[in-house]
Amino acid sequence: MEIGNVIDPEVNARVHALCEAITNSQLSGVSECIPTYRALLVTYDPAKVSYETLVSKVKNLDETSRAHVPKRKIRRAIIPVAYGGDFGPDITHVSQYHNLKDSDIIRIHSEHDYMVYMIGFIAGFPYLGKLADEIATPRLETPRIRVPEGSVGIAEDQTGIYPREAPGGWQIIGRTPIKLFDALWQPPALLQPGDTVRFRSISADEFWQIHASASRAKYDLFAQE
Repeated sequence: MEIGNVIDPEVNARVHALCEAITNSQLSGVSECIPTYRALLVTYDPAKVSYETLVSKVKNLDETSRAHVPKRKIRRAIIPVAYGGDFGPDITHVSQYHNLKDSDIIRIHSEHDYMVYMIGFIAGFPYLGKLADEIATPRLETPRIRVPEGSVGIAEDQTGIYPREAPGGWQIIGRTPIKLFDALWQPPALLQPGDTVRFRSISADEFWQIHASASRAKYDLFAQE
């Protein structure tokens, strides 16, 4: 179901409010609802409920939830990132693309707060926005077969973090030592839609110190606001 045609915090809040309403209502035949930036995918069993009936019920829930979109509890995560070098092989390309210095890319990327709009692509991958126009950069023309766990990337006006090694075409500008996903956690993804993220630049030595720490999986990212 399409909620809007733009990437916007209010549209995204409505998407998640409707998803919560569908989940709480336990509609017959519905197996899952998956929220995105501005739309909601609802999977269902047509043997238990017809398409027309389900659409009608979802529209009714949307009308109700639209009038009572809950204010999200803000969790602000501060995520350490080692920028450039082996951690961020594309940072020089991004800086040259914008006629900036690598230090400018780091400063601009780390001085803004980003909202987690959705989790997708691979388990635990947070789509963060909106990236400053000064450093918004197209994806790689040829995706990499392997992007290391923790890589922080740019794609158009989005930024994101790879929670595990995976193929990908984002411009990699840095890497975090923080573990973002574990199937044994509840919920498994450390970041959730509605969270706010700010990046903190760290040295290579600090990266490896955190990465080697036994408390890496329990690193305290959040400050309540």
